[in-house]
Amino acid sequence: MSVRLRLTRMGRRHRPFYRITATDSRMARDGRVLEKLGHFDPLEKDVAKQVVLNKERAEYWLSHGAIPSDTVAQILQKHGIHSEHAAKAAVRRAKAAAIAQKKGKLFNKAQRIAAQKKAEEEKAAAAAATTAAGADG
Repeated sequence: MSVRLRLTRMGRRHRPFYRITATDSRMARDGRVLEKLGHFDPLEKDVAKQVVLNKERAEYWLSHGAIPSDTVAQILQKHGIHSEHAAKAAVRRAKAAAIAQKKGKLFNKAQRIAAQKKAEEEKAAAAAATTAAGADG
């Protein structure tokens, strides 16, 4: 049985609330849970109350081979719990970003947004230059 540490959505519409759970990887997102490890409330204003986590049990599941989802890995990392799988994924992501940069391609959303803003600024500068040239002539 392959165990995953993942988020289970609770709460009502437009008011998400997530439980951090240890789940069999074959189960649905909101399916049967092996153990509840804590909860995550993204709408909570107080950062200290946003995540409640049972660190001992999370470390137990990680030591027994549980694989955290990307979001859970980030939450665990903020609480000082590092997983091998998340570290390997970060290395793979950095390697893929380096390859994409070498090929001149955009790798993530932040790079795409920065390139789009730069293109818009260049377009606006070119338009301003043509209107200035037209006004002089």
